[in-house]
Amino acid sequence: MASFIRKVPTASGAQAVQIIHKNGREVVGVDHIGSAHDDAELAALMEIARRRLHPGQQALDLGLEAGPSRAPEPAPRRDSTTGGVRVVGTRSQVLWDTLTDAYQRLGFDTVGDATFAKLVLARIVEPTSKADTLRVLGELGVPAPSLRTVFRCLARCQESDYRAAVAESCVNHARTTTGLALLMYDCTTLYFEAEKEDSLRKVGMSKERRVDPQILVGLLVDSTGFPLAVHCFEGNKAETKTLLPVVTDLVEDLPEAKDVVVVADAGMLSAANLSALEEAGLRFIVGSRITKAPYDLAEHFETRGTYFEDGQILESQRVMGAGRHARTRRVLYQYLFKRHQRDQQAINAQITRAEKVADGSRPLKKDRFVRLEGTDKGVDWDLVQRARDLAGLKGYVTNIDPGVMDGQAVIDAYHDLYQVERSFRMAKSDLAARPVFHHVRESIEAHLTIVFTALAVARHLQAATGVSIRKIVQTLRPLRSAVIEINGHRLTAEPDIPDTAREILDSLKDRGD
Repeated sequence: MASFIRKVPTASGAQAVQIIHKNGREVVGVDHIGSAHDDAELAALMEIARRRLHPGQQALDLGLEAGPSRAPEPAPRRDSTTGGVRVVGTRSQVLWDTLTDAYQRLGFDTVGDATFAKLVLARIVEPTSKADTLRVLGELGVPAPSLRTVFRCLARCQESDYRAAVAESCVNHARTTTGLALLMYDCTTLYFEAEKEDSLRKVGMSKERRVDPQILVGLLVDSTGFPLAVHCFEGNKAETKTLLPVVTDLVEDLPEAKDVVVVADAGMLSAANLSALEEAGLRFIVGSRITKAPYDLAEHFETRGTYFEDGQILESQRVMGAGRHARTRRVLYQYLFKRHQRDQQAINAQITRAEKVADGSRPLKKDRFVRLEGTDKGVDWDLVQRARDLAGLKGYVTNIDPGVMDGQAVIDAYHDLYQVERSFRMAKSDLAARPVFHHVRESIEAHLTIVFTALAVARHLQAATGVSIRKIVQTLRPLRSAVIEINGHRLTAEPDIPDTAREILDSLKDRGD
C-alpha cells in the first residue's frame, strides 16, 4: 500500500492538505490534515503531513525551540516526533458548531446573551449544576464565564423575561414548519429534597407518591413535541387549574387561534376547563374517564352487551356542568383488542395485589379492588367485573363538529399527545430538569427557562436528523479540532469525520441547518 500527500482546492478557495492511502489504483483511506488560507498555513500543514507520513525522520528546522509538544488534555497524538510543532489547544468544534447553528436557526440569538446561550447548550451536552457547567464548557474547549457572571445571567433571565422571547421564537418556528393546528398540553411534577415548604415548593399530589415539596410544570407543545410554552405553578395546585393559564397566554395573540385544537389527557377534564376553552373560541379534544362509559354507552350495553369489534368507534353525548354552565358534549369511544389484552393483564395483576392485601401478606396501600368492611379486607369482585366489561375501551370528549373532524380523526389527533410525554421524559432525563440546586423562585424560573430552551434545540436536532439528542452528543463530542502553532502561525487541524457523524451532519445540511 502506498501513501502520499495531496493538496486539493476547496469551494471556499482554501487549500486542503490530505494524506491519501492507495492499494494499487484503489483509494482505501484519506486523512484530512486541515485547510490553509495562506502560504504560511499551507507550509505548516504540509510539514505536519510529512511528519505524520514519515514519523521518526529528521525534523525540518523551522527555527523553533526544540522541545516536547504541550497539550491541554491527555489525548494522544498519532505521532510523538512533532519537533517544534505545538498544540495550543483542542475543542469539540463540530459538536459546538452544530448546537450553535441550531440555537441561532431557531432565533434564540435574539435574546442577545452569550452566557445564557452557553448555559443552554452545555446542558444539552451534559446536564449538571450551574457551577459544574463551567467544567463542561472547559472540556468542550469553549471559553467559560465566571460563576458570578452565571449568577448575573440568571438574574437577567428573569428581569428581561428571556422565556417570552424564546417562546415567541418557538411559536414562529412551529408556524413555519408543522403549523399550530394542534397544541398538546400536559403537566408534571418536579420534587425537591427539602424539609420545609415555601410559597412555591409545596407538598401536593405526586404521581411518584412522594411527600417532598414539589412544583408543577405545565408544558405546551406542537404535534411533533416541539415545545411552545412552559409555566411553573405551586406544588399543591390542582392540575386541572394549570391548563387555562398556559393555553390562553399563548393563543391570545395568535392570528390563527380560531383554528387551534387543544389536546389534553383526562387529568385536565373538568366542565369549567372545557367551558373556558370554548368561551375563548378554542376547540378541544380531551381524554374521558372510562368510568363514564356505562352511562355514555348504555344503549350499546343493553343491546349488544360487552361485545365490540376491533377498532370500533362509538359516539354518544354527555351533559357536563351544572345550571347555566351545562353543555352537551360530543363523546367518542374506541375499542381495540390489543388494549383489551393490556387492560386484562393489568386487572389480573391488581387482583393479585388485592388478594395479598386480603390475606395479610401485603400492607394496604392505594390498591384497586380492595373491599373494606370494618376490619375485614377482601376482593371487590363486582368492581373487578365492571373493570373487565370496560377493558379495551378508551374515551374522548370534544367540541368539534363531526362534519369537521370525524371520530377517527379525533382519536388520531389525541394519540399525538404522546409527544408531550416524550418531551417531558427528555427534559427529566436527558436535560435533568429537576432544579435541585435552586431554592428561590426567581432561580427556579430561570432554570426552567434554560431547560425549556435546551429542549427546543434538542427537539429540533432530533427532528432534523432522526437521531436522539443523546446519540448526537455521543457521536460528535469526541471529534476534537486542534489549534496548532508553527513558527508563530496558528491554524486549526480538523478531525476525521467517521461515517456515523457524517450522516448526522449531512442530514442537517439537507434540512438547511
